[in-house]
Amino acid sequence: MAKIDIRKLNVWFRNLHVLKDISLQIKENAVTAVMGPSGCGKTTLIRAINRMNEIINGSRTTGEIYIDGQNIYSENTDVYELRRKVGMVFQRPNPFPRSIRENVAFGLKIHKIANGKQIDAIVEESLKEAALWEEVKDRLDDSAFSLSGGQQQRLCIARALAVKPEIILMDEPCSSLDPAATAKIEALIRQLGEKYTVIIVTHNLQQAARVSDYTAFVYMGRLIEYGETRQLFESPQNELTEKYITGEFG
Repeated sequence: MAKIDIRKLNVWFRNLHVLKDISLQIKENAVTAVMGPSGCGKTTLIRAINRMNEIINGSRTTGEIYIDGQNIYSENTDVYELRRKVGMVFQRPNPFPRSIRENVAFGLKIHKIANGKQIDAIVEESLKEAALWEEVKDRLDDSAFSLSGGQQQRLCIARALAVKPEIILMDEPCSSLDPAATAKIEALIRQLGEKYTVIIVTHNLQQAARVSDYTAFVYMGRLIEYGETRQLFESPQNELTEKYITGEFG
């Protein structure tokens, strides 16, 4: 079943036409990788799914994106609620200058989802889901900046999970991490894909192959190919996809 149905999506930043007629159906409770060379529109594509491109001056979007059958670009969409439902993890860890506990609880308080002991329970649950609880359970009041880079990224994932999203967008979440921290995040992504609809932007072909169920290849603002990851890597249908996978360009 398609959780997200993208139809003829176009995005401009002033006069620059970044995404061109993208149509794509993203499956529920699976990991979808969006790969392609730098500057091809990968990040713009996922930011369209929670309407974050709108915060950039001069941006313009046409087309439709349906989540559970609802067009998120309709006039009556509550963008605040959309961004709770569609969580985002950025390229570099971006914890708030607060304690570990307060980072995870932040969204709960902003969205008025829970209070008191409920918050403590959700903080613990979210840290466990982000595979971080055992490492921080005795230091929840320490600054988030006391954590390593990989731990900070898992903290940001816990913060996104705390508000109970249905979709998690990840924009090259391992690009600033060492191999050991990357392996932990990749294992976590695979686990999260069993419960959430996860979309990960990556320019790392090996990472796309390791973590995703489906892969979309984007080149110069266009969707070139989309399908099951194994099929796309082993027998690509488009010559451009094959050249990218074999390293002829990138």
